[in-house]
Amino acid sequence: METELMRIGVSLPDTLLGKFDEIIENRGYSSRSEGIRDAIRSYISYYEWMNDINGHLVGTIAFIYNHTKRGLSNSLTDIQHHYSHLIKSSMYVYLDHEDCFEVVVLEGEGKEIAELAEAMMAFKGVKFSKLITMESNEISDLSIENVNQYF
Repeated sequence: METELMRIGVSLPDTLLGKFDEIIENRGYSSRSEGIRDAIRSYISYYEWMNDINGHLVGTIAFIYNHTKRGLSNSLTDIQHHYSHLIKSSMYVYLDHEDCFEVVVLEGEGKEIAELAEAMMAFKGVKFSKLITMESNEISDLSIENVNQYF
């Protein structure tokens, strides 16, 4: 079965394209197009995974954002307040003059955790975000009593 290929144009900053070119060379891709197709497949897979998150979960959202971007810090705070029932803790670190790294620890319904992660990553000025989740019953066996039996 032959798939029709579509041509698209993408505008990227020089630094981002340079990093991408290094990666595709190191990974042995034959072209940028092959690397872009692989990256898009990975993005689609992550998106589908996020849409299938459910049940009672614990997790983290880690993200880097430009704290000098007007209104971004307030917007991120507002969305976190909206989902405050999920947030157990958060920490942020100033990386440089522009960038902050924040980690938010969560517990609650998976669909809501995914909604929060999607809302945060959608803001312009959020440069990177990563959601990691685990079913809370997977960690129930990690109680102090169970861990102590190994020592």
